[in-house]
Amino acid sequence: MRGQLNSIAFYLLAMALVVGLLVWGKPTSVTGLFLVSGIAVGSLYSLGGIGLVVLYRATGVLNFAGGAVGALGVMLAWQLGQWGWPEPVTWCAAIIVAAGLSLAYGRLVAPRLAWRDPVVKAVATLGFALVVLGITAFLWEDDVRKFSLPTDAMAVSLLGLRVTVTRLIVVLGAIAIVSGIWAYLEYTRTGLQMRALANNRDLSAMLGVPVLHVETLAWAMAGVIAGFTGLMFGDLVRLEPTIITFLVIPCIAAAICGRLDSLFLVLIGGLSIGVIESLLTLSATLKSVRPLAPFVIAAIVLLWMQRNRRPLFEADQ
Repeated sequence: MRGQLNSIAFYLLAMALVVGLLVWGKPTSVTGLFLVSGIAVGSLYSLGGIGLVVLYRATGVLNFAGGAVGALGVMLAWQLGQWGWPEPVTWCAAIIVAAGLSLAYGRLVAPRLAWRDPVVKAVATLGFALVVLGITAFLWEDDVRKFSLPTDAMAVSLLGLRVTVTRLIVVLGAIAIVSGIWAYLEYTRTGLQMRALANNRDLSAMLGVPVLHVETLAWAMAGVIAGFTGLMFGDLVRLEPTIITFLVIPCIAAAICGRLDSLFLVLIGGLSIGVIESLLTLSATLKSVRPLAPFVIAAIVLLWMQRNRRPLFEADQ
């Protein structure tokens, strides 16, 4: 425990140093705006990573389809809005459809791959992501669209900076979801069963854990998180299905920062990736390598935390 706390402290210190170097000599008003934007997008990376971790801990599946599912959900919300549906209904429809798609895969496909290697299961979700992306591209032609929430027009002042309520919702939502899922896994019977499945699926089944029921719940939770994340990505980043689909990559990087286990570390990892990505834009020299930030941060964290430990994706013997 002490070693983990030392690692977290070292990571936070290193990130603070990197942030300090990136903002050095820049106007505070400018760096503040980029910092706020980075925290908001980083919170979305954290949310996506949390959905990945919850599902991985319960099923052993590294899900690449979360971005595609969220993209279809936000496109549906946009379309229903164009047809004049009430906005709350369109948001609920997006989350329900995302959860339904995730749940359908979790019940119809995932159980048939339960005994395959982790790589096979991950590749299968990538195929599912491409199918969902293909359906989305078929239903909506590539065009310039804008998805916005009413909270975009509302703002508060924090330390002299104008922060939209949407960004506050994303940040506070990420913290609330991390806390809620942590409490659920720690203090509920189903949460205990999820943790048992993560440790040993075969033994858990022998002890009477309802494997299919628990895994179905995990897929549904991952779908709800993907739907909410897709809505926020569509608003804060860009309403483009392909872009939203592949934003799953920094979410995976955030999950790897938490070794696909610690929700708190996933939150820290996602926030740091978002902030550094945003601040790299301020540098004329480094802004071209901005897309590499998630991979570099995840690789460094993984190498550091892998010291004297078993490989992250090592199969159980």
